[in-house]
Amino acid sequence: MERFSYFARRLLLVIPTFIGITFFCYLLLQFVPGGPIEQEIAKMRGGAVGEGGGSSAGETTGGITEDQRRALEKEFDLDKPFFQRYWIWLVEKKMGMTATSYKYNNKTIWQLVSERFPVSLTFGLTGFLLTYLICIPLGIGKALRNNSMFDTLSSVVVLVMYAIPAFAFGMILKTLFSGTSDSFWDIFPIGGFRSEGFENLPFWGKVKDQFEHMFLPVTCYLMGSFAFLTILQKNSLLDQIGQDYVRTVLAKGGTRRRAIWGHALRNSLIPIATGVGGILSIMFAGSILIERVFDIPGIGMLSFEATIGRDYTVIMGIIALTSIVALLGRIVSDFCYVLIDPRINFGKDA
Repeated sequence: MERFSYFARRLLLVIPTFIGITFFCYLLLQFVPGGPIEQEIAKMRGGAVGEGGGSSAGETTGGITEDQRRALEKEFDLDKPFFQRYWIWLVEKKMGMTATSYKYNNKTIWQLVSERFPVSLTFGLTGFLLTYLICIPLGIGKALRNNSMFDTLSSVVVLVMYAIPAFAFGMILKTLFSGTSDSFWDIFPIGGFRSEGFENLPFWGKVKDQFEHMFLPVTCYLMGSFAFLTILQKNSLLDQIGQDYVRTVLAKGGTRRRAIWGHALRNSLIPIATGVGGILSIMFAGSILIERVFDIPGIGMLSFEATIGRDYTVIMGIIALTSIVALLGRIVSDFCYVLIDPRINFGKDA
């Protein structure tokens, strides 16, 4: 019952936390230059000039009349007080999902997100699964063979991977293996999610094409958390092996195998569970730099293009969705704690 109460409180706290995050971000965007009014003025500049090159009556210094400016402010709800604009964005426009982008051919934010989300989901989920499938066994192996040659050599590899930024490693891989003028081996596509005409390929042709487009980016996704998770798993398991309960199992005649695999291993997975909730944010938001390097049309690239193009409706929509996903991800992490060790009790004051 206490666990149910804890998760219920956590879910209820999502609402005020989300409102606080989006309200603060919405407020900051009011002071950022280059918004919709400025962009429309840039498009219309010169259109309100009168005959003989003179300025027409009521023309502003921006090249449009005051009536045109007021019309633009009304179109983008900028003629209303700030709190009313935020309420319209939050409630009437459903967290901005029904708002239209003024950069992407007036598509709604939900249309843009739904088009890009499957791409980021594919790369994020694949990278996450491979990371955990490799890092956890590797970390366990390093712990069981602590200070051995295997531990030393794997530590060198892990530290080298940790030192190289994922996007920089991606550019190296792209130079070596993609079809650029400087490539040593033209093995993988230069970028993108799929080849043109993908729908017309046979089944195994689609599998091959998708694998070729995903191999290099997913390798870079692995770089992001590979070293951290591997070392965390190793140190966590070593810490548990040194606990009194493991020595108690051995003192009672239990084998080392039983003490480690039956008791220490499950407890060592608790710190690893903190990253499970974060995968929701990774799957949704993608990686801006990796998607930029490999020209992947995912959520990360969308947020980058929206920031460069000052499309604040898209920026707020992505902030809203990533905030919800991140907040729910923390609850998922706590739930994973309970699955790994049912003895965990968050208590009334958690």
